[in-house]
Amino acid sequence: MELNGAPATIDQIKSLALTNYGHFTSMLVEDQQVRGLSLHMQRLARDCRQLYGVELETDRVRQYIRHALADTTQPTVVRVTIYDPELGLGTIGSDASPAVLVTTRPTPHGSPSPLRLQAVSYRREDPAVKHVGLFGPLRHRRSAQREGFDDVLFLNPDGTISEIATSNIGFVRDGQVVWPRSEYLSGVTMTLLNQALDEPVKAEPLTLAELADTEAAFATNAATGIRPVTSVDGVQWPEDHKVLRELRDLYTDIPAEHL
Repeated sequence: MELNGAPATIDQIKSLALTNYGHFTSMLVEDQQVRGLSLHMQRLARDCRQLYGVELETDRVRQYIRHALADTTQPTVVRVTIYDPELGLGTIGSDASPAVLVTTRPTPHGSPSPLRLQAVSYRREDPAVKHVGLFGPLRHRRSAQREGFDDVLFLNPDGTISEIATSNIGFVRDGQVVWPRSEYLSGVTMTLLNQALDEPVKAEPLTLAELADTEAAFATNAATGIRPVTSVDGVQWPEDHKVLRELRDLYTDIPAEHL
């Protein structure tokens, strides 16, 4: 755990717990390379302008990531969190000097298991920003896991589908990928797939009642890639599907960018 390229102290990171104002992105680093690295940097720069009104030096961010991984040769999930340790609850309106916190964790072994989702009515605050305010999503994820599910699928007030707690969701209908049309965080993996697909991307308002007409479902996330979804409440799909295999192959073939 490094802040601006040096080991972080408790005093420096405690504001993340006590004030909890900031934004982040997570990425899978393999051999010092990242699929969609430019998109991750664009996200950090965009969200920094949105939350702090300042420009983020993304070259400096990349330098900090390289430094944090200097002694690591294994695939690693890297989270980059942007926040200002000097801002507190009573001084949140002060001019900001955001810092760069880089944390790492090992990648899970093997392919990720399929997801069983519980649908809940919930909309993340400021859904287009990947902010650190995760209480709502994690509260719903915990409730779902306590009831035997793996994660939650969020529904808008009108009943249309938006996103999973920390992933995007896509569906296969008539052999084509269909994304929900909604306000949500457009993930890097989702964006890369849309750029790589030969056919035009479909996005439609989708409700739970319409899922019975779909052939498969999947989640996208930078840390896990393409992950099968085998159920939402009582609707079930096979774990293996031709289009899901094609999507995984397509994603694997996307060139990575060097840090």
